[in-house]
Amino acid sequence: MRINKFLEQCGVGSRRACDKLIQEGRVSVNGSVCKLGQEIDERRDNVLFDGKKVNLVQKGLYYIMNKPKGYVCTVKDDLGRKTVMDLLPHTASRVVPVGRLDYDSEGLLIFTNDGELVNRLTHPRNEVPKTYQLKVEGTVTEPMLNKLRTGVELDGVMTKKCNVHVLSVDDKFTKLSITITEGKNRQVRRMFEAVGKEVVFLKRTKIGELGLTGLDRGKCRQLTAREIDYLRNI
Repeated sequence: MRINKFLEQCGVGSRRACDKLIQEGRVSVNGSVCKLGQEIDERRDNVLFDGKKVNLVQKGLYYIMNKPKGYVCTVKDDLGRKTVMDLLPHTASRVVPVGRLDYDSEGLLIFTNDGELVNRLTHPRNEVPKTYQLKVEGTVTEPMLNKLRTGVELDGVMTKKCNVHVLSVDDKFTKLSITITEGKNRQVRRMFEAVGKEVVFLKRTKIGELGLTGLDRGKCRQLTAREIDYLRNI
């Protein structure tokens, strides 16, 4: 079995993500640093990731979380900050977060050990829609909205067209909803920075049509069979 497929089935991440880990020298087989594309005997070889042995795990673990602010989306944090893994039940062994929400953001987060689903939800070619509610100081003009809708430049590349509209306005803040089909680092915050607005609150409310109904902040639950099937075919 190819090493990236083995790591995927162990719940480490998608094959693409595992290839990156291998290139970074974080994977070893029988005491030697692993090579990209290496074939292994999954029944006999000793595979370590960051110095810890990895094993094939039960297929089909799926969770949804309403992430609160103040948690990082990583399995372990070198700075000792709280991670989203701290909010999962002990039965959720070897699952990983699908995509990220930054430390100051909250909302919908999926966890699974299904590498194919991770790839389905995160690969750019699939253009999975993700909806966020946000708040910025002051007003957002129609020219700003049109610029966001048609695309702004991030790292020398134009963002894809998106759906953004105002939900409400008061004396201090504008609340908006935005749906994007990309997953660049801190994309929503950076898109609004590009039109001169700082996001002061950001929450992911949907992936496709899967939402957070009935799930309190900081809580998680297993996905239903119907929800899993929906995400596989989104």
